[in-house]
Amino acid sequence: MRTEIHNLTVLATTALTLMVLMVGHNLADHVLGQSDRQAAHKGAPSREEVAAGASPRRGWGACLAHVGQYHLVLAVLLGLTWLVLPMHWSWTGLTAGLAWSMATHALLDRRFPVRWILQHTGSPDFAELHSAGLNGMYLADQALHSGALLVSALLITRL
Repeated sequence: MRTEIHNLTVLATTALTLMVLMVGHNLADHVLGQSDRQAAHKGAPSREEVAAGASPRRGWGACLAHVGQYHLVLAVLLGLTWLVLPMHWSWTGLTAGLAWSMATHALLDRRFPVRWILQHTGSPDFAELHSAGLNGMYLADQALHSGALLVSALLITRL
């Protein structure tokens, strides 16, 4: 009986943690955690821009500023959740989950990894989609962030 209750607690904690991270992601990526300037400048320069003399490091400042603001929003929401609900998180799990999220978020927001994944998984046209109210890179970026947040939720609840 104790094992069944423990398993249900772990499952519920993991599901709620993922839900908090997903809500935080939407608030932080679209409302509270990114300025227009950061959104416009966080991506890496293209090969053509680098060939024309742009530094390959261009954009990291805007990207890291966004990642910092984004994770501040996540930390506040996780903290509020912990204050209101009996969440059984460890500092090790929280640190690992947020570190994973920071690293993956920064990398994905440089944009070239998203384009590379699409080009190498049979969807190069989707990487260039900018019509009918859709943007292939944006949709793929959001899907990859969701996958990374699932790993974060598992780290937070299982470590």
